Amino acid sequence: MHADCAEVSWDTEKSKWLVRITVGEEVIRRYCDLPQNANESDLRSAAQTTLKDEGYELDGVAITIQQAKVA
Repeated sequence: MHADCAEVSWDTEKSKWLVRITVGEEVIRRYCDLPQNANESDLRSAAQTTLKDEGYELDGVAITIQQAKVA
């Protein structure tokens, strides 16, 4: 299966990183336990792992990282 895109963003309510996988109109939401100050490389790796775990191909999937605003 092929996902259209994936986005990683900080969920302030749950205090966790949220990976959103978009496939057509369907959106799959999965959380990961990386620290809020995780670097972009770790977040991209977490998104790739989530895609793979959900059964999606990694080739050609655009992954967008929205860095958390640390107060």
